[in-house]
Amino acid sequence: MARRAASSLVSRCLLASRAASAGAATAVPSALRRPDGTRGLLPGVLQRFSTAAAAEEPISPPVQVNYTKLLINGNFVDSASGKTFPTLDPRTGEVIAHVAEGDAEDVNRAVAAARKAFDEGPWPKMTAYERSCILLRFADLIEKHNDEIAALETWDNGKPYEQAAQIEVPMVARLMRYYAGWADKIHGLVVPADGPHHVQVLHEPIGVAGQIIPWNFPLLMFAWKVGPALACGNTLVLKTAEQTPLSALYISKLLHEAGLPEGVVNVVSGFGPTAGAALASHMDVDKIAFTGSTNTGKIILELAARSNLKSVTLELGGKSPFVIMDDADVDHAVELAHFALFFNQGQCCCAGSRTFVHERIYDEFVEKAKARALKRVVGDPFRKGVEQGPQIDDEQFNKILRYIRSGVDSGATLVTGGDRLGDKGFYIQPTIFSDVQDCMKIAQEEIFGPVQSILKFKDLNEVIKRANASPYGLAAGVFTKSLDTANTLTRALRVGTVWVNCFDVFDAAIPFGGYKQSGIGREKGIDSLKNYLQVKAVVTPIKNAAWL
Repeated sequence: MARRAASSLVSRCLLASRAASAGAATAVPSALRRPDGTRGLLPGVLQRFSTAAAAEEPISPPVQVNYTKLLINGNFVDSASGKTFPTLDPRTGEVIAHVAEGDAEDVNRAVAAARKAFDEGPWPKMTAYERSCILLRFADLIEKHNDEIAALETWDNGKPYEQAAQIEVPMVARLMRYYAGWADKIHGLVVPADGPHHVQVLHEPIGVAGQIIPWNFPLLMFAWKVGPALACGNTLVLKTAEQTPLSALYISKLLHEAGLPEGVVNVVSGFGPTAGAALASHMDVDKIAFTGSTNTGKIILELAARSNLKSVTLELGGKSPFVIMDDADVDHAVELAHFALFFNQGQCCCAGSRTFVHERIYDEFVEKAKARALKRVVGDPFRKGVEQGPQIDDEQFNKILRYIRSGVDSGATLVTGGDRLGDKGFYIQPTIFSDVQDCMKIAQEEIFGPVQSILKFKDLNEVIKRANASPYGLAAGVFTKSLDTANTLTRALRVGTVWVNCFDVFDAAIPFGGYKQSGIGREKGIDSLKNYLQVKAVVTPIKNAAWL
């Protein structure tokens, strides 16, 4: 069942969003900025966003926060400095809990624990089957505590509870079972040599891995990184995003309940310039894996190089094209493009944030995209049927609004949305721009919010050139009935993933990562194991060999 939940992400989300929008309540008009910069409703554009839950009192989350300290050597401990920082509810901006703030000294303690666990502890010396069994028990515990984990994720992050409980937490369990299956299937080779030598090629764990995860998918990014590292026999120190520390601490406790030895997984909550930088530059960390912005990824790469030249895996930003050809079923294309952009409040590195639509169907597409956005249900993510919760925090909230102002100021047509929703929390109206040009900031830079930019194109060669004219290369979507067109685009687009007539289909076995400035290496699938293994050749002379 977990595998079906993971691989059917698109269909389940689309069905849920259609049902939610079909039964949505009407909402109030929204004040917008006119093209001339003045405030007010755009002529002929009456905004009726569905805000069934936005104006109501926040629902009390059905979970308690029990873990707020650092996890070092199997124990929850205070930070060395004794400092804490608040983690906030994006629905209100109010404090959920105060979490221990780790810094360089805490990273030192965590790395020391991980190093001892690797050099002296039982984990790398266990049989691969024993490690596999621990990961399988961990997956069982995740399923057992599905609802509590999902509630923590929604409370701390703002994503819809139904999304967390029905899709993301089951995907974490599935990923752990996937990597449990790999643990006892990692093997080397015996290779022939030009002479009397026996040659073995061994795949060995790399040692202590440092891992830094983002705030948009805290649970899934935990699984993407921790799963392969443990399957390969490594130990690790994981730094959570300061915006969303709670779910990782909770499931790390479950990992120890499953039988993980002390010191194998250590979790430090803290900030990038302190804890993150200390981890990336630590001389006793053998590998660093980071998911986040491209600019921060460049800093991580530099710190790794300047310290001990540790290996680096980066999954970074994107500005993914979603190409809709003129043979498309427009209604279906509108729904899929809507999902590709607005899923998870638009806070996806692979979001289809450049919607390229063929000129023959452009006007029809824009009108139907507007109608779909106006039906989108925005509100308290704990309420049933809500499609879009708040943005993560005030920094991201204000950044998105600045991009919206930039779009208006640069001459794009604001079709719908364009402002905050309500007066509490970090809610933003689903926003659509048409007449977007490639030179505009909203077409070039990663907004990471619910802002759809719709661009017009004439032919296949043109859209290939424009789609590739980006420093990013994480993902792309193609929507067409023509197999020939699909084949042309999938080979021409310089990205790590191309979804044809679908989007955001994630499976444990499908590798994910980017071209160009969207990253280095791949996560998930067999390719992710390479991030946590190193290769050793062992050569032994053979005397009187019966065969070579």
